[in-house]
Amino acid sequence: MFAERRSIEQVEEGCELAPKFDAQGLIPVITTDFHSGELLMHGYMNAEALRRTLELGEAVYFSRSRQALWHKGATSGMTQKVCELRIDDDQDAVWLRVEVEGRAASCHVGYRSCFYRSVPVGPQDTSEPRQLQFTEHEKVFDPVEVYGDAPNPTQL
Repeated sequence: MFAERRSIEQVEEGCELAPKFDAQGLIPVITTDFHSGELLMHGYMNAEALRRTLELGEAVYFSRSRQALWHKGATSGMTQKVCELRIDDDQDAVWLRVEVEGRAASCHVGYRSCFYRSVPVGPQDTSEPRQLQFTEHEKVFDPVEVYGDAPNPTQL
């Protein structure tokens, strides 16, 4: 399914998909909302996850904490329908533009986006850790209702 990486020209200017996976066999993925451009999440894919994403038209990631494929929404119903998949210039990062089905959330914590907190930038008292500021104030869903009481392994 993927081309062999033969030259810089082929990778950067050609039409063959020749992704570069890291030493652990992974490629980083940024996922945004197709319509608004909102950043929803960051994850990873291995070759099998990328292949399945291309075949299914739905996002499939590789969970580093569980060391397993993760079809986004298989448990929660919040599947990510891939509207467009882009790869960067040297084919070592993927950008998914998706429509989220179900409750329209992508974060297992219950928020729409996994990036629901901002970090203040600039000088501060270094004796205390930086305090995160919430940018989303209401959860889209209750994770306990969706996933049960078991702690999610990605949380630690």
